[in-house]
Amino acid sequence: MLFKRYTAGVAVAAMLASAAPGQLAVAQTAPDTPVAGQVDPSAEQAPQRPAPAADFDLAEGLVVLVNDVPITSYELRQRMLLLIAMTQVQPTAENLPAIQQQALNTLIDEKLQRQELARYEVNIPDEDVDAELAMIAQSVGITSEAYLAYLADGGVRPETVREEMRVRIGWEALVRGRFGPRARVGRNQVDQTIQRISAAASRPQYLVGEIFLDASRVGGQQAAMNGANQLVQQIIQGAPFMAVARQFSAAPSAASGGDAGWLIQGEVPPGLQTALDNMEAGQLSRPIPVEGGVYIIYLRDKRDGSSTSLVNLRQVMIEADPDASDEVIAAATQRLNALRSGLTCDNILERSRQETDMLGADLGESDVDDLAPQFQQVARSAEVGSISAPVRTPLGVHLLAVCDRRAGGPEAPNFNEVENRLRGQQLSMLARRYIRDLREDAHIDFKS
Repeated sequence: MLFKRYTAGVAVAAMLASAAPGQLAVAQTAPDTPVAGQVDPSAEQAPQRPAPAADFDLAEGLVVLVNDVPITSYELRQRMLLLIAMTQVQPTAENLPAIQQQALNTLIDEKLQRQELARYEVNIPDEDVDAELAMIAQSVGITSEAYLAYLADGGVRPETVREEMRVRIGWEALVRGRFGPRARVGRNQVDQTIQRISAAASRPQYLVGEIFLDASRVGGQQAAMNGANQLVQQIIQGAPFMAVARQFSAAPSAASGGDAGWLIQGEVPPGLQTALDNMEAGQLSRPIPVEGGVYIIYLRDKRDGSSTSLVNLRQVMIEADPDASDEVIAAATQRLNALRSGLTCDNILERSRQETDMLGADLGESDVDDLAPQFQQVARSAEVGSISAPVRTPLGVHLLAVCDRRAGGPEAPNFNEVENRLRGQQLSMLARRYIRDLREDAHIDFKS
């Protein structure tokens, strides 16, 4: 064995920004109980301390052959040091085996990716690597030289960093080239997604950071749970969330530091929904077991959705003064109820013109908050295409047709944003299948 095996598994956690030591307190309760604490999710931060070179024993020699291409103990140690430096996870006896396993999995994938890049003659010039390095360094507010110096303090050689970037850039280019045409998104698919978002605009929504530990890659479900618990502790002690998510998460959002965006109530797995319902903005969950792995979620923000809902209404009304008698209101209500069953958004205005003493009107599209208080509940909760029960206002008694609803406000996605998001999701899925198939077809010989 490469070094002494311990019982703990992979350690991973999710937050979309660095958290200083002591900011999060662990709740000693059920797995989906949130870990209370406030963090700043606005941006990544530069490393707060030099990355110490980890002190662990690693036997010299050959570790794995991947289609007869070796992975050496030197490469494995370098990749472990890179993981430790980039995530600022403090290596311990409990989490070193997890760090080793993650580093080894990554190296195996990279060897397979290198072989595919050579097969398709994809070559990434130094200039592209320099640009990637500069972009990463700039994102944390330092120069490329300072970034490499920080990693060197942790024992990571510049060529390790540059070659990891070169393979990653090449792989992304290869995936786009091979599968880009298959990741086309049709207009109907985009329209349906926008309609789904709009229909759910009045439901609670959650801005979520996520980490998913794939049990099949970390030694089983219990290993994933053990490791997730370890990394919750590491995050509490100051490990930057975005960096840890990028290095360890198996979710498609790993590339963006675990940013899952706004999720809508009812459209996430039940276990995650329960946790989100019980969390406040700024809280980190405990590990949440799901089929095939374990999640850790960080609730960056939440909203009820009402402020982002635009609704298109039409109405038919019988006028009645504010001081109209109960008998007058009851008669108007009875008459509207008798008419209601045959009304639709398409015919409500025409039907109103066929009736005496009824007024029909197209109210157009309005922000729900700008509507009369008596209309707001119907506008928020009624199904699109439905006709409300009679509603009393100071002007009279109304039937409301909810003809459309969509998300509004500055955060409402437009057509291009939804199209790009769906295309990115398809490419990510195809890339995962690609590397999975390469692994299944490869000859991977682990050395003792």
